[in-house]
Amino acid sequence: MQNLNKKLNNFFLNIDALASLIFRFGIGIAFIIHGLNKFPLPPQGLIDYFDLSPVIASTVAISELLSGLILIISGFIKNPIGNLLTRLSGLNISILMISILVFAHQDWLIKTKLFTSEQIFLLIGGIYFLIKGNRA
Repeated sequence: MQNLNKKLNNFFLNIDALASLIFRFGIGIAFIIHGLNKFPLPPQGLIDYFDLSPVIASTVAISELLSGLILIISGFIKNPIGNLLTRLSGLNISILMISILVFAHQDWLIKTKLFTSEQIFLLIGGIYFLIKGNRA
């Protein structure tokens, strides 16, 4: 059993960096898609549903798109700037997701629906990259 464990550990140690890269791309692509779905600007759906001004609704769409792009790109910048950009993207994703949960899905809070939704995992991803930066 120890021999099998050692072989598995050695195998996955060789591809360990792929885990955070896959996570980074998954969260990043999800935000890019969410942001692009709100184009053309201003996003009328946000304006109508949340009674937002066109400027704020457009800011949300651009913020989602940029968060996803920056999260992906910053993973390839191997210096303090890349680390900072990853954390800023994680912070923005966290703020966006908390806002979405509070304003759009408050009926989900601390219920099964919250933990079976995409939103909670996007929030967890944002918090992860906020905390870990490029050390992820």
